Amino acid sequence: MKKIISLLLIVALFCSCNEYQKALKSEDVAVKFDMGTKLYDAGKYAKAIRIFEQIAPAYRGKPQAEKLFYMFAQAYYKTGQYYLAGYQFDSFVSGYPKSEKIQEASFLGAKSYSKLSPSYSLDQADTVKAIDKLQAFIDNYPNSEFLAEANAAVKMLNEKIEKKVFENAKGYNTIADYKSALIAFDNFIIDYPGTIFTEDALYYKLDSAYQLAVNSIPSKMEERLGIAKVAYANLIKFNANTKYKQKADDMSARIEKDLQKFTK
Repeated sequence: MKKIISLLLIVALFCSCNEYQKALKSEDVAVKFDMGTKLYDAGKYAKAIRIFEQIAPAYRGKPQAEKLFYMFAQAYYKTGQYYLAGYQFDSFVSGYPKSEKIQEASFLGAKSYSKLSPSYSLDQADTVKAIDKLQAFIDNYPNSEFLAEANAAVKMLNEKIEKKVFENAKGYNTIADYKSALIAFDNFIIDYPGTIFTEDALYYKLDSAYQLAVNSIPSKMEERLGIAKVAYANLIKFNANTKYKQKADDMSARIEKDLQKFTK
């Protein structure tokens, strides 16, 4: 019995492959459309894409075009081809503004670009584009079922950009370019007031100010110690129980001790 079932499965698979090959070679776009739809419904997206690529130009403006291009975009998305998915979803949205799939297509188009967002250390042009697309979706569909997911994606992408800017500022501290670090951290704190990296930025600003002060020539040390003292106060004001408290308190003690030299 098992042999018979296996044989039937092999025959069915052979017939299916043969039918697919015939559709690929057929000149009849209707045959291709039916085969592409069948493959799409069966979850065979890569094969469906080959069919859709053949017939897409011929179906523009036809009644079945809306269904075709929706499946086409979805097939790219489901196979992880996010550049092509984003392009196809964008085209679908502009081509079929009254479609019942318009909201989903708008969201998945934006999500496709978010999938292209690289590691924070790399160029973030795709991340910025994804944020713009997602924000446009949020603005256009404030009551969408996809709203929570869209907001979560925007938050994640914004944090990636914030991390890149923070790490760039921290890099100046790492290479002991403390003047540049202070400027970079000031700009970061101003530009990203609600960032999850605020505490870290305040600490490394303190560290940069402290290192610059204690390594200064005497004529500049008092002023720079004062700047470091303010940086410590800002960190403690932000979080009195900061994870950097021990290091910060040690710096503060050194700052106060060195400042006493200028009051005598």
